[in-house]
Formats: sequence, C-alpha cells, structure tokens
Amino acid sequence: MTVLAFLVALGVLVTVHEWAHYRVAVACGVQVLTFSVGFGKPLVRWKSRHPHPGQDTEFVIGLIPLGGYVRMLDATEGDVPPALLPRAFDRQPLRVRSAVVAAGPLANLLLAVVLYAVVFFTGQLETKAVVSSPIAGSIAQAAGVKSGDEILRVGLSEDALQDVRSMEDLRWWLMNLPSDAEQVWWEVQSQGVSGQQRMALKLKTTESSTSDAAAPQQKHSAFLTDLPKLGIQGAWTAPVMGELQAGKPAQRAGLSRGDVVLRVDGQRINDAAQLRQLVRASGVNATPDPQVWEVQRRQHGVLLIEVTPERIQEGDESFGRIGAHIGGAPATVWVELGLVQSLSRALERTWDMSAMTIQLLTQMVMGEAEWRHLSGPLTMADYAGRSASLGLTPYLLYLAALSVSLGVFNLLPLPMLDGGHLMYYLYEAFTGRAPSQKWLDVMQRLGIAVLLGLMAVSFFNDVVRLGWLG
Repeated sequence: MTVLAFLVALGVLVTVHEWAHYRVAVACGVQVLTFSVGFGKPLVRWKSRHPHPGQDTEFVIGLIPLGGYVRMLDATEGDVPPALLPRAFDRQPLRVRSAVVAAGPLANLLLAVVLYAVVFFTGQLETKAVVSSPIAGSIAQAAGVKSGDEILRVGLSEDALQDVRSMEDLRWWLMNLPSDAEQVWWEVQSQGVSGQQRMALKLKTTESSTSDAAAPQQKHSAFLTDLPKLGIQGAWTAPVMGELQAGKPAQRAGLSRGDVVLRVDGQRINDAAQLRQLVRASGVNATPDPQVWEVQRRQHGVLLIEVTPERIQEGDESFGRIGAHIGGAPATVWVELGLVQSLSRALERTWDMSAMTIQLLTQMVMGEAEWRHLSGPLTMADYAGRSASLGLTPYLLYLAALSVSLGVFNLLPLPMLDGGHLMYYLYEAFTGRAPSQKWLDVMQRLGIAVLLGLMAVSFFNDVVRLGWLG
C-alpha cells in the first residue's frame, strides 16, 4: 500500500508539473522534443497520432519515478537547422522563456488549490473545537478558558465574531491574525453551563507566553500565533490509557488499555492533556516520586494503582514518561462548504502552506530552525501509505500538501531548479544580457552540490525519523 500510494502521488504531481511546462511551451510555439515522467531507462515510449502543429514530441515513462523532464529544441544544447531556429527555446523572448519555466511549479500550486477545494466542497470529518486544559499561567488560562470548553465563535472585536466549525478552523483563523492584533474575542460554551460566555485573550506581541511547561519561552508573532502558544494543548480527549509499551512504567504498575484516569495523588484529572502534562512535569527537576492513580476499569470498578514515571533526558530537557499512549479519540464534526467558500478557503490554505514552507526553509538557512524538519522520499512514502490507509480524503489532503511543497521547492532560486532559471532571467531583465556560460557552469556545479547536500540531509532525517538506526 505504501509503495503504491507513493508512486501514484509522485506520478500525479510530476505529470502535472511537466505537462504544464510542455503545454505552455507548445502554446508559445516552442518545439518540444521529449516529455518524460521518470528518469533512466525508458519503460514505455510513444508519439501522438495527432500531434500539435509543428510538434513531434516523444512521450516517455522512465524507470526511476523520482521526477521528470521536458526537453525542448535549444541551440545551446546542439546544432539546430536554420529553419527551426524560430522554434528553439533559447531564441524565444524573455517573457516566453519565463512563462514556460514558471508553468511547472505554478501548476503544482494550482493542483493543490483544486484538491483542497474538492475536499472542502465534498466535506470531511474534522476535530470538534472543544479544547483541553490550558497550561497554567498561559494566555488561555488567564482569559478563563477551561477544559472541555467548546469554541463557538471568534473575532477581533466582541461585536464582529465569526463561526468556528472545527479545531482546524480555529487554527487557521489564528494563523491569519493581523500583525497588530493585541487581543481576540472567543465565545465559548462550557460543559454543564447554560448559555455562552465571551472572553478576551490578550495577545501582547512583545511579551512571551509558554507553549510547553518544560519548553523555553517564545515571543508571539502574528504569523506564528497558534493554540500551543496560547496555552491550549489541543482538542479535548478523555484521560484514557491507550497502547502500553512492554516493560515501561505504565505496564509495570499494572495499568491496562482502556483504564480511565480519575485522579492522580488526589488531583482530579479533566482530560488527557492535563494527565500528559502532569506526567511530563514529574521529571523536570528530579527523579519522579511514586504517584497514586485512581482509575476506572471496566468490570472492575475504581482501582488505586501506584505509578512511578521514569525520568527522560533529551539534550538539556528533562521530563517524566510512563511509556503509554494517553488519550482517546477527539470528538468530530462533519464540515462541508459551498463552492465559492471552498475555492476561497482552498486559495487561503495553499497560500498559508506556501508561506509556512518558505518561512521554515528560511529559518533553517538562518539557523533559527533545525534541519531535522527537512523530510525526504522515505518520510513522504510513509505519509503516503498512512494517509491512503485512512481513506480518500486524507490522501487528497496529503497530495495537496505535497504538491504545495513541490511547487515552492521548485521556485527556490537554486540552479538546477525552475527558480534558478527564473533567477537567470531576472538578471537578464535587469542587465539586458544573459549570464555568461562560465558563470552558468559555476552556478550549475554549486546547484548540484547544494541539491546533493539537501538530499543527504533529508535521507538521514528519514532514517532517524523511521527508527532505522536503532
């Protein structure tokens, strides 16, 4: 399933990318010699029985499916008969060459818009906007947010609130707050309380907030404002025990899958996030002490179990862990949008995903983010298999996200990529002359070195992420 899902994803994205190059080239009168999906030995090759005027393109499916190419008639790559020079790519005006090169990545971004719009229009199950316990001292707790509160409406003022359909809605709304926003308004429905309550969350962008009890403080920014930085650890889930790891504290203590945790050392547990935070906090400053857990077990009633978390050290951070999954499935809601709203939200989602990708790449280059965030083909294949196993909608969302990444990556100003060629054309537009061949050769070698380096880092990250190093 994983291999097939990944190959289908690559085939779709590469075909769309290269087809855009091909179609714009043909429309502009450039002769296309080869259209290939995949590299290496051709598995299948053919020519159209009804080619476009002036075209005799060979279509190829290559052995190695990690990309593709469109080869056009070009005098810089070999001799071209004088009669065909007007159809050579290098003889085209700057605007034509730029359009042909930009068409590929732009087609990937357009594909993402279409895929997102299809998902939003046909509908999908999303996580209900019921929040877990806010972190102590956080913005959310200071505003009065409590475990189990359902976020109904949000806005920049108390008089202009918009509906929140799901947790995803809430996250995307937060990410698009204007940079000068100092406070937002939430309308919530608390468990067991009749009527709604409105509360103001003060976003002082020059101050810090804690996104994790054991994490360093981080400054707010409008683009990075999200639920963790407000002190909300995610959607509400029941404090129920899931899968237990063999030989770890949870199993050794006698906990069982399905146990509902009621209290820890007499403290009432409202949700899974609170329980996870309590376990982590137990090992921050010292070796955790034994804890008395009061659990509800089916057919056994209420039990008292002594649990002693183990202390884990990762870099400069210490925390407690019991070796078990904590939390049940969150509540869901079916969200289905109209056609216009689906397209609008799809454009917004594609733009936001592109901006986040560029920001993360920039942060990695500037040393503000770790290179472990860079993923390669192994991780992409793993995600392809997982999303496909969950159904068509998750797989389409995976395709859309991957299409955004492919489009943005190809627009980077690196030689060997479409963005690198656009960089050359920008130089030509400003100076009135193309870069020298010597300079192009140097940049080509530099581009190959950078791409090989990125491939090596991403492959290493994949191996570590998948646990292949033991």
